[in-house]
Amino acid sequence: MISTGKCINRRTVLGTAALALLAGMISVAPVRAADVTIPIIVKDTTSFYWQIVLAGARKAGKDLGVKVPELGAQAESDINGQISILENAVSGKPAAIVISPTEFKALGKPIDEAAKSVKIIGIDSAADSKAFTSFLTTDNVQGGRVAADGLAAAITEKYGKAEGEVALITALPGVGSLDQRAKGFKEQLAAKYPGLKLIADKVADGQATTGLNITTDLITANPNLRGIFTSNLIMAQGAGQAIAENKAQDKIKVIGFDSDEKLVKFLSNGTLAGLIVQDPYRMGYDGIKTALAASKGEKTEANVDTGANLITKANMNDKRAQELLNPKLD
Repeated sequence: MISTGKCINRRTVLGTAALALLAGMISVAPVRAADVTIPIIVKDTTSFYWQIVLAGARKAGKDLGVKVPELGAQAESDINGQISILENAVSGKPAAIVISPTEFKALGKPIDEAAKSVKIIGIDSAADSKAFTSFLTTDNVQGGRVAADGLAAAITEKYGKAEGEVALITALPGVGSLDQRAKGFKEQLAAKYPGLKLIADKVADGQATTGLNITTDLITANPNLRGIFTSNLIMAQGAGQAIAENKAQDKIKVIGFDSDEKLVKFLSNGTLAGLIVQDPYRMGYDGIKTALAASKGEKTEANVDTGANLITKANMNDKRAQELLNPKLD
């Protein structure tokens, strides 16, 4: 017969073993997707382009069962605001963070610091950091080359040759994606279109009204101007308005970058000759998908090109063009 003391000891040992086993089971149990948070930080939550990015991220969150806080400043020029948002996001200890840096130099060190605590996935624009686990973006240099080709084609259609004066308008200084687009545009002009002379290279302050004023001044000061490349949505809006107000669409061909309802209307009525359209929905969706994979320790591609497409009045009703111009935002 076993004594009461021995029974107690035996029960204690069995209970302790059971607790240890339970603890072990808890420690190795995989984290449920519903418990995973991956914030996405865009440059400007009010812009149509970034709303498309957020829509893609939102859909990925639903499909993957991941919480996706949608964060960002109210203007692309609010660099300090984005840095604060990034720091606050890191303090929440998410599984990973997806971010589109507002400015190349300024976001470098904050991203370096953030990456010490969490996986950072970059989208759209580069930063002065090598701490990104993965980077999904348009090849912006190639996007600039495509813009040069599109502008040359539009000028050739009107004037018979790719010759004459052209201008470039950049929205903000020091933005990686915009600098790369300008670089590709200039390189393509020099390499393929020696007859096109870049007579103005303007940098604005990120405001559509500034783009309008710059374009109006260019029209007034350069009577032989035949083309303009505006390297982002905001500048394309301002330039399009200036072209419309001056009834200059037949004389001056404008290629914009990105799209929204206003730019699509400008394209359809001939105010703009073409739009270089990215795939922001894919950036948002695949950004979250990649971030989730990275948070699990899975291998991810260091760089992913999400593509750039020239859309003109002639092809704007094609299926692929419509997918890019009218993405689902729900």
